[in-house]
Parts: sequence; structure tokens; C-alpha cells
Amino acid sequence: MTTSLHEWDAYLAQMEQLLGVKLDDERRAELHAQFSRIAAMAAPLLAFPLDERIDIAGVYKA
Repeated sequence: MTTSLHEWDAYLAQMEQLLGVKLDDERRAELHAQFSRIAAMAAPLLAFPLDERIDIAGVYKA
């Protein structure tokens, strides 16, 4: 699963509006680069197949 440049731009624009933060072009470009790096690092983990019998997250029971 890859995220296109257009999707990152849309995400950043939505977060700017939602959080009420105005980013200049330099900061927006740096965030874009960081999100792209994070996505590239996460791709192999997200592609790793899990056995359907394995619980994805444990459930705490008191």
C-alpha cells in the first residue's frame, strides 16, 4: 500500500484546517518528506502476513 503525493497533500491540508495551524511551504514540504519516510519504513511491516488465528491485539480482562 503506497500513499500518493496527492493523498499526502490532502492529508496535510485537512490537518492544517482541523488543528487550526497554518504551515508555510517549507514546513509543509518537510512534513511531507517525513510522512513519506515513515510510510516507507512501515510498508514492510504492514505487508507482513498474519495468521488468521493470531489475535492482532490482546484484550485486557480484569
